[in-house]
Amino acid sequence: MDYEIRTQRIAQQPIAYAVTARQLAAASAAPAAAKKRHPVKSILAGGISGGLEICMTFPTEYVKTQLQLDEHSAQPRFRGPWHCVKVTIKDHGFFGLYRGLSSLLYGSIPKSSVRFTTFEQIRNKLMDKDGRLSKSHILLAGLSAGVAEAVLVVCPMETIKVKFIHDQTQPNPRFKGFFHGVREIVRQEGLAGTYQGLTATVLKQGTNQMIRFFVFTTLRNWVQGDDPSKDIGSVKTFCIGGVAGAASVFGNTPIDVVKTRMQGLDAAKYKNTWDCVVKIAKHEGFLAFYKGTTPRLGRVCFDVAIVFTLYENIMKGLNWLWPTE
Repeated sequence: MDYEIRTQRIAQQPIAYAVTARQLAAASAAPAAAKKRHPVKSILAGGISGGLEICMTFPTEYVKTQLQLDEHSAQPRFRGPWHCVKVTIKDHGFFGLYRGLSSLLYGSIPKSSVRFTTFEQIRNKLMDKDGRLSKSHILLAGLSAGVAEAVLVVCPMETIKVKFIHDQTQPNPRFKGFFHGVREIVRQEGLAGTYQGLTATVLKQGTNQMIRFFVFTTLRNWVQGDDPSKDIGSVKTFCIGGVAGAASVFGNTPIDVVKTRMQGLDAAKYKNTWDCVVKIAKHEGFLAFYKGTTPRLGRVCFDVAIVFTLYENIMKGLNWLWPTE
């Protein structure tokens, strides 16, 4: 009897070994799921990438804002982006193109941190077991990231930036520096003075990040194929980010123009966001909603490309320095 039992066990061993081998092979062949990202790493990577990016691209933001504020079609001050650059350098020197940088720099670090942390945390909650997000979940995560950054950071930051740039066009500029300007704005207009154009800003940032994250994530998934953990490299990341930036420019420049007008020094002439839309359409025509598109396109494509590339590479460095699950 014992001999028969031992014989059966020996006969079954090759089958057990074969099953185990097949399981190991299947496990090794299965693509690894994308890992959840630690919120502190998202905060750090987002803040660092946002600060570096704005230092590289601010002159194009300056030119875009000047062209959007140059609304008096009867006697326009600037004939185009390059003319705006020439006039600014002639009147204020090269660093005149960086007027208002401090307000944007102080806000870019927390803005980028809020944006990426919000997106990553919603991604962590909604992604499936393979590390993928559905199309609707990508849109939701991107929209949420944009709304969060708009309310917490972007609206006051952008309002101050636009007022600084607009102040430079006046015969006698009032603001002597960032903190002096903020103090004057709050003293004269109250805290609400830094939240002008909130509706337009929420619409702009919400649609901006919804479009950008959707295009970027969709294209990255396509490049990665069946492996969401695959590293696609900096060059492909940069190119995909540029495409995502271009898509957001053509998708929401009209909202950006309205937001800029609502935050300028002449914002009092508009009753609300919708009144601003109506007056622009009535007095300046449809094309006025696309003023500043050329400099914005150049800036945003590079902006989004570099910030996504920086973010991914900084995240890799943080993962190496600080391994987390």
